[in-house]
Amino acid sequence: MAEIQRTIGKPVTLSGKGLHTGVDVKVTFKPAPENHGYKFCRTDLPEKPIINATADNVVDTSRGTTLEENGIRVATIEHVLAAFYGLQVDNGLIEIDGPEAPIMGGSSKRFVSAINEAGIVDQKSHRDYFVVKEKITYSDEENGIDLMIYPDDHLSINVLIDYNSPVLGNQFAILDHLVDFEREIAMSRTFVFFHELEALAKQNLIKGGDLDNAIVIMDRKVDQKEVDRIADLFNKPHIQVNSEGILNNIDLHFPNEPARHKLLDMIGDMALIGKPVKGKIVATRPGHHANTELAKKIRQEIKKEESKSSIPVYDPTKPPVYDILEIRRKLPHRYPFLLVDRIIHLDERSVVGIKNMTFNEAFFQGHFPEEPVMPGVLQIEAMAQVGGMLALSTVSDPERYSTYFLKIDKVKFKHKVIPGDTVIFKMELTDPIRRGIVSMYGQAYVGNKLVMEGELMAQIVKNK
Repeated sequence: MAEIQRTIGKPVTLSGKGLHTGVDVKVTFKPAPENHGYKFCRTDLPEKPIINATADNVVDTSRGTTLEENGIRVATIEHVLAAFYGLQVDNGLIEIDGPEAPIMGGSSKRFVSAINEAGIVDQKSHRDYFVVKEKITYSDEENGIDLMIYPDDHLSINVLIDYNSPVLGNQFAILDHLVDFEREIAMSRTFVFFHELEALAKQNLIKGGDLDNAIVIMDRKVDQKEVDRIADLFNKPHIQVNSEGILNNIDLHFPNEPARHKLLDMIGDMALIGKPVKGKIVATRPGHHANTELAKKIRQEIKKEESKSSIPVYDPTKPPVYDILEIRRKLPHRYPFLLVDRIIHLDERSVVGIKNMTFNEAFFQGHFPEEPVMPGVLQIEAMAQVGGMLALSTVSDPERYSTYFLKIDKVKFKHKVIPGDTVIFKMELTDPIRRGIVSMYGQAYVGNKLVMEGELMAQIVKNK
């Protein structure tokens, strides 16, 4: 049976301090319409700007997940989003009157309680899942980080952490079904190692941190003078510590609470995918950077699926956006390497170009004389030139710039391209263009038949 989208029944408000800023902040959860997703609203700023909670807007993951849209930021949003996602609430407007979500005990428990207080109500539209069909991975070999999501009929997450700590050791945490989130994961608190505290303070962070919202782990013996000095640094009362273990001598909710908290963080970061997911995640040493990179990869797969559902149509009777003369003014390529004849669509995120194949193409004479086939490398080049028209449209004086390949990935050739074919190349941005780096997913069609697809990355460079 198809599942129904859900939102909350009424507004509910909480107040607390930001973990890093120490600023008093008020956050209000409000109901939202179907297909709204999660959005933050900075009510403390003029015009109350909206920040969409998607992985595309992640700009910092150093000590939490920070989003930015149109120059406006909101930080440490993972515990809030984990509460919404973990309770399977699809749509919510999160109003906040400061730059950072409140830490509220260092877990999602109070956010979960607030959502339950507001009530969860069904909506009319069906929930739109992304169903994982092939394994998607993110790895950082240098730091021993591996995140993988496999096909499955529901979301489950396995987490392994290892910080080479005699106190923590290796820890596992498992969430088999989201219905267990509130009971098994939501109350798991954030943690920090004692030896990190002074460095964090010098970075002007954790101003709102205290022993009520974080587990401080003593992974080595420290004398009482050192403990007192760090307490004074944070203007906190002195605590007696006699051995390795938990600094504030609190009782852990679970023996593996740190691993469960890492799983909580992962749920909050997976909310940035933009739709619920069916797949099995296996994560070794996850963190916000790795989590959000995996979320971005999943979003790329979603965009590719959506792109496949909208095959471009070429009507030669309609005037093009750019004809060959205008293309020549923007691209530096010339015979025999100019491989796009027309641009028939161009907007901020996508471009569609045409290449007409005749037997007179120079490459057909040698590839192959008895069975002419367009070389795959030239199909990729033609696709890149079409993408270059979009990339160069973002700079003034495009004739003074060129685009250069950085990476070609996941290219698949489905059918031959032969003389007489009209190839339609469709390119879409998979990430916003930043610092001249352009990431695109491309497809090539002959009629309604997909003949080639792949992911391309290039850099826009000013000509010398």
